[in-house]
Amino acid sequence: AFFLLLFSISCADAQERKFKNEHLSLPKLLDSLGLKAKDVSFLIEKKAYKLSVKVGSQVLKEYAVVFGPNPIDDKLRQGDGCTPEGIFKIRSKYPHRSWSKFVWIDYPNADSWKKHKQAKADGIIPQDAKIGGEIGIHGVPAGYDSAIEQKNNWTLGCISLTTGAIKEIYPYFNDNTLIEIRK
Repeated sequence: AFFLLLFSISCADAQERKFKNEHLSLPKLLDSLGLKAKDVSFLIEKKAYKLSVKVGSQVLKEYAVVFGPNPIDDKLRQGDGCTPEGIFKIRSKYPHRSWSKFVWIDYPNADSWKKHKQAKADGIIPQDAKIGGEIGIHGVPAGYDSAIEQKNNWTLGCISLTTGAIKEIYPYFNDNTLIEIRK
């Protein structure tokens, strides 16, 4: 019955709402379905400016996000303002005094290094380019939630959500959480 309610809400609100189940609390949604943090994965779609909370292939809820100054291209080096694409895990998570919460992903991973080295070999980036790091998912500075609504790509390549959104999803990141970032 709850699934039908979610489906009918999503259909009814499709014309009015931009993000699936944005009006429902993620903890209550997961609790009502008997799901735990270990069941959740995250999908970030750069073109759509959204982060989806998933269980298997089912999208449960979506959130608005922004990126760095180049939200389209894949990250190949430090300072390019891009967000990396691929499958990532969590390196760490912690409260952050400027952005509320910080979820540090494992960029660069083996795939990131492969793309970085290939870009050097192809002459796309300089031979002395560094790969960079410290990419994460985080909130915004206090009072800056409007940056998300206005699609203001203000980070250096991280994924940023409103303060309320990062606080809501933060408990669902753990050592086994998968995060997929797509173009």
